[in-house]
Amino acid sequence: MLAKLKNIDIPIVVILFAFMVISTMTVYSASVDHPSIVISISKILILYAVGLLAFLACSLFDYRVLIRIAPVLYGIGIVSLVAVYFFGKKIHGARGWFELPGGLTFQPAELVKLILIICVTALLAKRGGELLQIKNDLIPVCAAVLLPFILVLIQPDLGNAIIFVIILLGMLWIGNIKYSHVLLSVVILAGLGFLMLTLYKTFHTSLFETLKGYGFSHWMDRIDTYLYPQDVTEDDSYQVKNAIRAIGSGGLEGEGFLKGTSVHSNFIPFAYSDSIFVVVGEEFGFRGSAVLLLIYFLLIYRMILISIQSTQLSGAYIVVGVVSMFVFQIFENVGMMIGIMPLTGITLPFVSYGGTSLLINMLSLGLVMSVKLHQDREPELF
Repeated sequence: MLAKLKNIDIPIVVILFAFMVISTMTVYSASVDHPSIVISISKILILYAVGLLAFLACSLFDYRVLIRIAPVLYGIGIVSLVAVYFFGKKIHGARGWFELPGGLTFQPAELVKLILIICVTALLAKRGGELLQIKNDLIPVCAAVLLPFILVLIQPDLGNAIIFVIILLGMLWIGNIKYSHVLLSVVILAGLGFLMLTLYKTFHTSLFETLKGYGFSHWMDRIDTYLYPQDVTEDDSYQVKNAIRAIGSGGLEGEGFLKGTSVHSNFIPFAYSDSIFVVVGEEFGFRGSAVLLLIYFLLIYRMILISIQSTQLSGAYIVVGVVSMFVFQIFENVGMMIGIMPLTGITLPFVSYGGTSLLINMLSLGLVMSVKLHQDREPELF
């Protein structure tokens, strides 16, 4: 065990401690004047301590064992998604959380992201790097992702459902999909996108009424804010407009720690979680935001190096799945705060407040580290 720890990627560990400092400062600042929630520094540090322990434990565990039991993990993930739909707690309009003792909550959709990476890896690894076939490879892999995608979509949790698709696309690309299949998929998706946009505009009113009956009308509010910002009401565009103003007010150097006017006046909803990037932009300015994005770049760079250096295809697939997940979450979260992406409930990895999100991100990074530490011999199941 100690021998494995000597080979751990030190830059990634340093990056995690940098995230801990950034998260502690920004989450505390975002919640200190909040009317209904105050998150203490000690609570943030405790969550990070648990997350770091999970990271180390997952790093020392041989990831290849998880690939061997992928069907069992997949079953656990599906059962948890079905169970949360019937017995879960409803938060912000979505029934996607289990309520735990001590006031804690757990979101199974976050865990399923990690399970899907493992399951897709198990399916792709069977090909041994050969070109993927539609019948034997693409259909089974897509079907494996489609079921949890639907279960999460009906919670409704569009953000995590989209992440499932992004993970699939990233892993299929590295899994050696045929270029002809990629071209065909792009043409089909482009056609479907154009068709859906046309139908959306044509049947906008009736679609809104239908979705409203099922409790999904807020999806259209967010889409309209992105596609037709000039036509939406002030209430619908409230969060995005205030976020852009707050980030812009930070200027080059920012207003200073604990001095963000918009944040501490509570003009930014969920500033401690989904909108945490606004706190960075307003209080630390362009420089602080650039530093944060640079740290993310370095993290992705180190993970890609681990993927390239992996001696087994399954290890490379695992890393690419995690990289795809992180890259999209970072791009979507930052993008929606500056108005270039639709508004979704996706957190900023390692910085936003959220126990489940932080734990799964730490486990995901631990899985990447496991790829680096376990390349010497076959795994022992018992």
